[in-house]
Amino acid sequence: MRQAAASALAGAYRSRFRGRGVDFLESRNYQPGDDIRNMDWRVTARTGKAHTKIFQEERERPVLIVLDASPSLYFGTRARLKSVAAGHMAAAIAWAAIKRGDRIGGFLFAPGRHRELRPAGGRRGAMRMIQGLVDWIEPGQTDSVGNEPLSIALERVRHAVRPGSLVIVISDFFGMDETCNRHLSRLRQHNDVIGCQVLDAAEYRLPEGRYPISDGQNAAILDMAHRESRNRYDAMSSRHIDQPRRMFQKHQCGWLVLHTDDDPVDVLGRELRVLVGRPA
Repeated sequence: MRQAAASALAGAYRSRFRGRGVDFLESRNYQPGDDIRNMDWRVTARTGKAHTKIFQEERERPVLIVLDASPSLYFGTRARLKSVAAGHMAAAIAWAAIKRGDRIGGFLFAPGRHRELRPAGGRRGAMRMIQGLVDWIEPGQTDSVGNEPLSIALERVRHAVRPGSLVIVISDFFGMDETCNRHLSRLRQHNDVIGCQVLDAAEYRLPEGRYPISDGQNAAILDMAHRESRNRYDAMSSRHIDQPRRMFQKHQCGWLVLHTDDDPVDVLGRELRVLVGRPA
């Protein structure tokens, strides 16, 4: 991760924030306005040109979890619902963040509902985040049909997040639209961004059979005994899995996948080392 942090408090993350600090970073040519107290006299004497010292500070980093609780996440055929798996991952991230001395916050969204939890540090910050997750993903909380575009949530996050934050978007990305491109690009300019797609095994492939399906208003039968139906389902599944990943990677965002039968802590330790160690 190479984005500059702008948090005002000291903590466990090293950043490219440049100012007076603890660790010497480099010397460069003196520029008008540089603090004369940071002059590098040895390099100045050796080169005959004025040089100043640049320092790298350790900074506490805001970690913002953007959690989707749209109706499509209230589904699961392995171990747990996608909404529950998403909540478990968010809780694991919260504990990992405060362990490193960071502040944890959240932006929770569903059709017609949004809730912002401002970043806070320590055990109290993690517990507040977890209680917010419990309240937000409790079954029966969502009564809207369909998904709200993810772009609406990303736009809100983009205007609310402080530069230098780590933003982790947890969703199944059924609500992703083309407008997300612009918001991801803007968000990525001043923050590190990671997408976490929550998937169930049935979203990859269904065994042969006849399955009653409904969108809450209309009902139909999905007949997977026919080759044409299987091919259409496989093509739809492939698009849904590939398109969000490509969009995030296009903007140099991180990417990981969480399945409903995964252990979120294992996935976090394997894929999100940025939260448990110091980025290079």
